[in-house]
Amino acid sequence: MLLRLLRFYLRPYRNAIIVVVVLQFLQSLANLYLPTLNAEIIDNGVVTGNSGYILRTGGVMLAVTLVQVVCAIGAVYFGARTAMALGRDVRGAVFHQVQTFSAREVGHFGTPTLITRTTNDVQQVQMLVLLSFTMMVSAPIIGVGSVILALKQDVPLSSLLVIIVPVLAVIVGLIVSRMRPLFRLMQKRIDRINQVLREQISGVRVIRAFVRDDWERERFGGSNTELFGVSLGVGRLMAFMFPSVMLVVNLASIATLWFGGHLVVSGGMQIGALTAFLSYLVQVLMAVMMATFMFLLVPRADACAERIQEVLGTPTSVLPPTEPIVPEKVEGRIELRDVEFHYPGAEAPVLRGINLVAGPGGTTAVIGSTGSGKTTLLNLVTRLFDATAGEVLLDGVDVRRLDPSTLSGLIGLVPQRPYLFSGTVASNLRYGGREATDEELWKALEIAQGRAFVEQMPGQLEAEITQGGTNVSGGQRQRLAIARALVHRPAIYLFDDSFSALDYGTDAALRAALARDTAGATVVIVAQRVSTIRQADQIIVLDQGEVVGTGTHEQLMVANQTYREIVLSQLTEEEAA
Repeated sequence: MLLRLLRFYLRPYRNAIIVVVVLQFLQSLANLYLPTLNAEIIDNGVVTGNSGYILRTGGVMLAVTLVQVVCAIGAVYFGARTAMALGRDVRGAVFHQVQTFSAREVGHFGTPTLITRTTNDVQQVQMLVLLSFTMMVSAPIIGVGSVILALKQDVPLSSLLVIIVPVLAVIVGLIVSRMRPLFRLMQKRIDRINQVLREQISGVRVIRAFVRDDWERERFGGSNTELFGVSLGVGRLMAFMFPSVMLVVNLASIATLWFGGHLVVSGGMQIGALTAFLSYLVQVLMAVMMATFMFLLVPRADACAERIQEVLGTPTSVLPPTEPIVPEKVEGRIELRDVEFHYPGAEAPVLRGINLVAGPGGTTAVIGSTGSGKTTLLNLVTRLFDATAGEVLLDGVDVRRLDPSTLSGLIGLVPQRPYLFSGTVASNLRYGGREATDEELWKALEIAQGRAFVEQMPGQLEAEITQGGTNVSGGQRQRLAIARALVHRPAIYLFDDSFSALDYGTDAALRAALARDTAGATVVIVAQRVSTIRQADQIIVLDQGEVVGTGTHEQLMVANQTYREIVLSQLTEEEAA
């Protein structure tokens, strides 16, 4: 998975990668050449007392070192740019893929893990690429080059490498094989921490209201301890790896000095050659250590790449049409024909046999008990889900054949839980229309009965709104969300229980203003409160996913027992009449 991900997303940066490899190659050659020059200084300059040779060769060493430094800086620069670009591209790809998901896929993964995969997982892959360009490219060049040059200095002494390198490879291989499943488990534990933390921050009022602080502390502590346990297991393996490698390195250095010293005494080897051989041996072992460090990162990056690919490889259940239709004329007529919707794995469908028509210039209300499928019905119109049977038509065209941007442009949705983004009142309202003027924003606020409280806010339209709109009340959030939909000026308005936080007076004033402003549009209102929908031109009564009644308030009060029970649970007979 990791290689496939890197191959695909590094393809546009082939030229930069070639530059990095060339620079690292030159740097490695310079690094390999320095011990040879040092040996020549010792054997031909220091031993013989030739100061001129020492100065000349020292000057060459200085020039080689300068080349090494310049190449190292260039390699790090281009490597870092490429790694950061990779992270940007992968994050963008995950984000855009999540944007295509329907509510079904988002629910399958869950918000916490999608956030972790977009941030932490991508960061692990990015870090691996960065260190690969700055360390791993030069490691094999230095390793192979050092072995060749060590053989050039003394072949018998080089037999130590035949023992040392396989021992290091076995140690590293055993430890890395045990790390991979731990890293995969670590990412899952991070997902869990994010989930618990997100719930506790979002639900802090509920936690305090029910005095569940201690319980939530224990819950977070449990998740934190689970992550600690896995991290501790990884830490133990890492703690074991470096001392093991250093032990082999130090034993190799001792053996080299022991056997090399005897060769120098017997005259079979010069002191400079022994010094160069020792330098090359250290470089071989350092290359192995660099590879070891990379091997520590590879298992975690591989686990993260699998999780990223899982998101990228998950197709949305709401597929865009292969040949989208862009209607020439838009009226806003909604029609559902024998619609059924079934959640995956559910025993029974949420909606079945739904038939209804909502036309422009009229208000259609949908009412029913909790869990009767009211919100799901609106989600089918907006294509947050696709019907599992039947057709959802807009102006006679199946919504599955409409261009997605066209469909979105035709609908103004006010969801059950109005969400505001961090920014200002104006920036939130302009989600409905980027080019909307301040005058248009004030008009939408006036219709939504929000002008008064916005005028009292410091900065008015430029007043700050926190993430989720937590610095305004529930009723104010609903009115701002309604104003946002009004700025959009769509052909179809869908209100999903969008008046529940308003007092009766504000509710009545808002509906009266809406009726005037949306006179030519199709309006569908889902509501629990009878007073909100009793004046609708058509009321649809849902019960357990089926339409059990259609008509006006007066007609349903006479002919439909389900609707009558809902009304009388909220109003007296006199009020209902």
